[in-house]
Amino acid sequence: MNSDAATPSGICLSHEEALWRCGIRHVAGVDEAGRGPLAGPVVAAAVIFPPGVLIAGVDDSKKLSPERREALFSAIHEHAVAVGVGIVGHAEIDEINILQATFKAMHGALTSLAVSPGHILVDGNRFVGSGVPFTAIVDGDARCHAIAAASIIAKVTRDRLMCEYDLLYPGYGFARHKGYGTAAHREALSRLGVCPIHRRSFLARMHEWTVEAEQRKTWPGFTVDGGSGHS
Repeated sequence: MNSDAATPSGICLSHEEALWRCGIRHVAGVDEAGRGPLAGPVVAAAVIFPPGVLIAGVDDSKKLSPERREALFSAIHEHAVAVGVGIVGHAEIDEINILQATFKAMHGALTSLAVSPGHILVDGNRFVGSGVPFTAIVDGDARCHAIAAASIIAKVTRDRLMCEYDLLYPGYGFARHKGYGTAAHREALSRLGVCPIHRRSFLARMHEWTVEAEQRKTWPGFTVDGGSGHS
């Protein structure tokens, strides 16, 4: 698992190695899953590896099969110094917007790490700092090992949550599409109306949320004003 070379996918340790050479041992990669779906939470993960560790097969989670992600999820936990996860639910996404919710989930992942990072490598082109030096890397999940690992942890964690929601709210197909706006999901919305974990702000922009849609399906503990007790 230890290597200085890039993997065939192009994932490498160049960003981490530059920091390790400066004496920064605890470099955290950070990424999220679930910014785009119409339902469910946004999940972020942070991962710190020992210097020199590169796990074969780690890549942008979107490029991997569910089975491969699950296997790598276990390998990452086995070899990492620390793994942290942050989750922001649908109600707070509606309240503060998805960008701010994503930053909050990322900060939650970082604060849940058992080891404090000396530098953060984050996927994307911007980040709200946490007092720790950071580098934002565009397409970081396809280039940087620590970020790619974080993308896998975030994706697997969120997918598992959506499978649990599929049992709570049957008929929408959450276990299959994970809340994304597929044709099947849109058809279920048309047929069943919204459920407690749908993001009202997203559906409103798509003209798919109305009071009538809220009232089409009544779930225990859920009211039309959006109070649900689920996040």
